[in-house]
Amino acid sequence: MDHTDQLAARFEEHRSHLRAVAYRLLGSFAEADDAVQETWLRLSRADSAEVVNLGGWLTTVVSRVCLNLLRDRRHRDEQPLDTRVPDPIISEIDGGDPAHEVVLADSVSVAMLVVLETLSPPERLAFVLHDLFAMPFDEIGPILDRTPTTTRQLASRARRRVRGATPASERDQNRQRAVVEAFLAAARGGDLATLVDLLHPEVVVRSDGGAVRPSTLVRGPEAVAQGAIVFARIAELTRPVLVNGAVGAVAMSEGRVVAVAAFTVADGKVLALNILNDPERLPSQPAGW
Repeated sequence: MDHTDQLAARFEEHRSHLRAVAYRLLGSFAEADDAVQETWLRLSRADSAEVVNLGGWLTTVVSRVCLNLLRDRRHRDEQPLDTRVPDPIISEIDGGDPAHEVVLADSVSVAMLVVLETLSPPERLAFVLHDLFAMPFDEIGPILDRTPTTTRQLASRARRRVRGATPASERDQNRQRAVVEAFLAAARGGDLATLVDLLHPEVVVRSDGGAVRPSTLVRGPEAVAQGAIVFARIAELTRPVLVNGAVGAVAMSEGRVVAVAAFTVADGKVLALNILNDPERLPSQPAGW
């Protein structure tokens, strides 16, 4: 095995971690993969013999790449931040490791990622690297060209916003599923009264159609219930799945996914719905279907 092969093998040992960091920073699988690939290219061009801690070096590089992507996105993106929904992680509701799903829901819930989209790039990076990956501020600071004290302040400000804007949700998947399935059944049956009863008085629905479809923000039980009934008439099949570790739903028509909905359930009510219906970012079909 030559040097390049050895370096590639060492890089592969860190790929899953780097993709996890990039996904949390960017909320996009495609951009996360691009960031990881750029990190590999930079490693292949660097003098790896001088790298003492390869894992730390790679995390620093992928974070810098992501920071640049976030800044570029802010300059070019005309979509309102309050309607952007990150790429969802979809898995079968009755499969997988329950312990893993709990960790996944705690760390990368769609509701949290939606809030992260509203942070400035430095705030997001400081919060994600410190609070989600336990990276010390004296290592995060140089990535941002800030002092550790300033970086700590960025993370603290971001943490307050995340905690204040991320709704407290039901953790028990069985109770989540009962509410989601009741919601889907009422929508299919056109039962407006039941839908309204299942919705929190402050329910918010965020729908991200990307550049192809209009993105919308809907508030209030009546408006949300009416929209759910209209959509249920269009979708041929809607079934519960896990979306970033919490119970959500996938809607299909003509054999293709047309929407993925992440539910936030609290006190037996639907408090928030974050819906991705951007055809350019939806999977053609969830894995295992």
